Amino acid sequence: MPEPPVWYLLAAIAISGAITVALRALPFAALKPLRKSKLVQQLGLWMPAGLLLILVVSVLRDEIIARPGDIWAIAASSAVTVVVHLTCRRRALLSIAAGTACYVLLLNLF
Repeated sequence: MPEPPVWYLLAAIAISGAITVALRALPFAALKPLRKSKLVQQLGLWMPAGLLLILVVSVLRDEIIARPGDIWAIAASSAVTVVVHLTCRRRALLSIAAGTACYVLLLNLF
């Protein structure tokens, strides 16, 4: 099979690059006229909390199903996560790390 000419390869790379840039820019271009919309503002306000709630519920459900005898460790580490989050100026990484460390320690020590 003969090799394709260099101009053909360069054209394929250029077209692929243009399509990639266009697809990445499209959401920003579509969002610009919607920024003043009340619906988009409300979604921006409530969506992060809603996504975190869905994540928490699914993780807790899976852990409770996987370890039914360790519900006390799940509840205690969840409480530690909430307390650290509320007392340490809502630092998400710190509260997640504290809750995870508490959960791992409780499971391994008791």
